[in-house]
Amino acid sequence: MAAPRFLASVLGRMKMIATIVTSAGAADAEKVPSTNASGVLDPSLLNAATSGANKIPILGADGRLDPTTMPAGIGQDAKTLQASEALAAGNIVNVWNDAGTAKARKADATAEGKEGVGFVLAAVTSAANATVFFEGRITGLSGLTAGARYYLSAATPGALVLAANLPTGAGSVIQYIGTAVSATELDFEPGEPVTIA
Repeated sequence: MAAPRFLASVLGRMKMIATIVTSAGAADAEKVPSTNASGVLDPSLLNAATSGANKIPILGADGRLDPTTMPAGIGQDAKTLQASEALAAGNIVNVWNDAGTAKARKADATAEGKEGVGFVLAAVTSAANATVFFEGRITGLSGLTAGARYYLSAATPGALVLAANLPTGAGSVIQYIGTAVSATELDFEPGEPVTIA
């Protein structure tokens, strides 16, 4: 669709001027914007973005505001931590002290000290920064049974197991992690870990 045009008097002469549907920045200063084929203004005309300073916030591809656009204390409880090992999307993680630096690693029910305190939604490599969430819903999982209660796994660090597969050895930890709300989602509600004597 061709951009709409309008007539304007420029230095006493009538000129036909095209409107712009998107903006390339300063080069488009003082040009007249028009709506796109959907009848809405393009975000580039509004100085809008999903994140960044001095922008009008807009929803991302997931239909949500980016957490970085929210004031401190508003939004999901999350923190960026360095991963001390590779983490897979959906892993339950433990936050630990590495010589004064908080780091994230896979939670593990084989021994005290590695209990689950959060989770990651995106895979990261060792030494990369991971966004660790401390509340909310874990998405992107598979094979869950809706309504079933899941616990921290001793066999596979960072993973979940049903009650029938809980560890039994002395020194192992039993920790409730949450309830599945679908085959791919779990509400994260970690319980107090219990160590087997």
